Amino acid sequence: MYRYDEFDAAFVRERVEQFRYQVARRLSGELTEDEFKPLRLMNGLYLQLHAYMLRIAVPYGTLSPRQLRMLATIARKYDKGYGHFTTRQNIQFNWIKLGDVPDVLADLATVEMHALQTSGNCIRNVTADHFAGAAADEIEDPRILAEIIRQWSTLHPEFSYLPRKFKIAVSGSAQDRAAIRFHDMAVEIVKNEAGEIGCRVFVGGGMGRTPYVGQVIGEFVPREDILAFLEAVMRVYNEEGRRDNIYKARIKILVNAVGIEEMRARVMREFAEIKAGGTLQLPADEVARIAAYFAPPQFGTLPDASSKFEAARHADPDFDLWATRNLSRHRTPGYAIATISLKPIGGIPGDATAEQMEALANLVDDFDLAEIRVSHEQNLVLPHVKKRDLPAIFARLKSLGLCTPNAGLVTDIIACPGLDYCDLANARSIPVAQRISERLAPRQEEIGELKIKISGCINACGHHHAGHIGILGVDKKGVEFYQLQLGGSGAEDASIGEILGPAFSIDEITDAVERVVDAYLDTRKDGERFLDTVRRIGLEPFKARAYGETAHAAH
Repeated sequence: MYRYDEFDAAFVRERVEQFRYQVARRLSGELTEDEFKPLRLMNGLYLQLHAYMLRIAVPYGTLSPRQLRMLATIARKYDKGYGHFTTRQNIQFNWIKLGDVPDVLADLATVEMHALQTSGNCIRNVTADHFAGAAADEIEDPRILAEIIRQWSTLHPEFSYLPRKFKIAVSGSAQDRAAIRFHDMAVEIVKNEAGEIGCRVFVGGGMGRTPYVGQVIGEFVPREDILAFLEAVMRVYNEEGRRDNIYKARIKILVNAVGIEEMRARVMREFAEIKAGGTLQLPADEVARIAAYFAPPQFGTLPDASSKFEAARHADPDFDLWATRNLSRHRTPGYAIATISLKPIGGIPGDATAEQMEALANLVDDFDLAEIRVSHEQNLVLPHVKKRDLPAIFARLKSLGLCTPNAGLVTDIIACPGLDYCDLANARSIPVAQRISERLAPRQEEIGELKIKISGCINACGHHHAGHIGILGVDKKGVEFYQLQLGGSGAEDASIGEILGPAFSIDEITDAVERVVDAYLDTRKDGERFLDTVRRIGLEPFKARAYGETAHAAH
């Protein structure tokens, strides 16, 4: 993984001291909250319902064991003993005291971490496929380009005050594990017929109150020109994006207003001008220097791996089930990718305790795994695991309560913090996720792949638009209700879910979801996924079942 150079380290330390002075001025009353707000947001600090929340950047979701231990220390020393991993591959601490924030940031700086650009109208933390460098279908490790984009975008003077926040994702595979089509801008690393590697660029995706699936604006951008192309997109948006209306300020609104062809024409004019200057052409030696940080481990030949692994599966049904659900194919024989679910049945999606984080850091060291990943699905990933080590790793995970075998299943629910924490939320998300998880857990194997995503408000931090079943919390005269959407997908077959009908009360929503699932089980063909069934038969059969037994649906 990338390591700070002297400039990085000095810059982050200086930024901490600058913010320490700003916090002192706020605590003394020299700064009002309104004056302090833009300063704290530049350092990832939010003021929520009950306390300050600090959002820490985890670039492209990669953490070293040393960094994970520091996050455990912060949880124990400055918070309530846990952290919350987010859909942006970041971690949030929800109970931080303002006076402690400079010390937290100083501690983070010692392990090459910070909270810059995790808030505000700037380019946010760059995300990537959590299977990067390990996936069997990968063309190239997307973290190399993600790191280049991170360096280019950090405190970019031209893009520090954009019309609105801006999110970028990078994928190195045709299979989209990074929800790239729901980002303001995204890059898919591709290979053309001549075998050359380049970039397909998407623009104008996003969720929130007006969701859009991103469209291709650059079909094949040469790798050496990618920063020039991205800068061209940013310039068009920065100059022409709406600044008079916060709800119409995202690039998706601009793209929809002018059309993708006109947007492409404007970008290409900027691109030609930037490229002519030559200042943003990526030097091959610099790409190689950064790529060296992401060199894969030295994979050994493991001839006995499969037999021992299969014997362990046969001997332990719990291990066998976990291996079936939480392991993915690695590009190297004898290895596997292991997903660590942060979705225990009835638990809070995405939360991890200080003890769990510390124990996971020890596990990474003990098995020489080098790093751990954060997924946009609010889970953790061990990307390079020897199959022969998996029984021992599973035993360790089991002792930590981290062995739930539900990756991709109906209980692997994405949920935002909702009204339990967030002052923007209209409804609670966490208890809804917990109840649905408990209700459907006994049948999750029968149900198969089904992605439920829950947001507590229209800002869609829980990605409800992209859920096979999406749930949106709404407020009706001070009472929480929940709108059901079906048919969304955040993968390469990206789609926006359609609203099923009137909203359900908090006491009705779990029953309604179960009836929708029952309708699927009664109508699916040949083991098809829930999403495939919805696309084949439409919403009406699900609507009839969801509302047929509900007397109190809110109209």
